[in-house]
Amino acid sequence: MERFYLENPSLKRKEDVKEYIQEHFKYNSYIAGDSGLEEDYLNYEEWLNKMELLGNSETCPSDRCIGKEYFLIRENDNKLVGMINLRWNLNEWMLRNGGHIGYGIRPTERRKGYNKISLYLCLLKAQELGLDKVLLTASDNNLGSIKTIFALGGVLENKVSDYEDEKVLMGRYWINVNESIEKYKEEYETYIVQEKVR
Repeated sequence: MERFYLENPSLKRKEDVKEYIQEHFKYNSYIAGDSGLEEDYLNYEEWLNKMELLGNSETCPSDRCIGKEYFLIRENDNKLVGMINLRWNLNEWMLRNGGHIGYGIRPTERRKGYNKISLYLCLLKAQELGLDKVLLTASDNNLGSIKTIFALGGVLENKVSDYEDEKVLMGRYWINVNESIEKYKEEYETYIVQEKVR
């Protein structure tokens, strides 16, 4: 059985990250949940420094939300299959457009249920931070993301125009962290590496 864990970004993943980004380019695929890595992957060390600043309330720029980036790693082959970020203390823009969590899976690993596992793992991180509920957003044309949100108990609050395309509606969904973890524990915990969920 395949098992997964979330890993903090580090220098040891530099070549894995390069391959991850280039795979998205190859498939002409949007990169989600990467905290701006697409622009900085050729200067990975600089991106790591930015992530360090964003993760600390004392160093996070005032126009950004405090947050953490994680790599979704498949234990069986040590492969970087996805990225997910968790933000807290949302500013007004992020409360409308981005939410607490953003995620993505590399093109060749999609439609395998990995985003659901990644989101469950991220909910565990949110629980550690004391977040009672988290907001996720998804454009109406992003059916994969909407299915992922609903699979973990997401409830639609409302729809707003997508900031990237005003002709497209974007749903704002809330997930109750503790309820979701408890309800889906049996379904997802068999896929995670317990000792690395920290």
